[in-house]
Amino acid sequence: MRLSEIKSHLGNLEQIGFQLPNGELVPEHFHVTEVGKISKHFIDCGGTVRKEEVVNFQLWEADDYNHRLHPEKLVSIIELSERLLGIEDLNIEVEYQGTTIGKYGLDFDGKNFLLTTTLTDCLAKDKCDIPEKPKVELTQLTQSTANSCAPGSGCC
Repeated sequence: MRLSEIKSHLGNLEQIGFQLPNGELVPEHFHVTEVGKISKHFIDCGGTVRKEEVVNFQLWEADDYNHRLHPEKLVSIIELSERLLGIEDLNIEVEYQGTTIGKYGLDFDGKNFLLTTTLTDCLAKDKCDIPEKPKVELTQLTQSTANSCAPGSGCC
């Protein structure tokens, strides 16, 4: 999700909810303790120089149960960060601490913002000789390979 998208969604909400990948909600007394731009300048394993930039939101919960972050307040924090930090309409990354600090993507289901899992990946597969897994359509499987382990055959 991009910064412009979250601002648009916040304009239509009365309260903010963030849902973890396991379906649990971040406690409603959370705070957004940081909004910033993270720039990453790196070399991948194939030797290509790359740059990536994301907007980072850090969610934090404390024992402050009396204050709730309202949508209009988060919009004002975002707009202040855009103005003071020169943040463009970038993709959003969310940090939230469970057992460890997790980094998540962000989506929206019409009611809650969904923290989505992210994965690492090799950016230079063509230079690392990492074989790609062959893609096989289920219709290509024959009856004999689909059922190669028959009951009582001793293969299981």
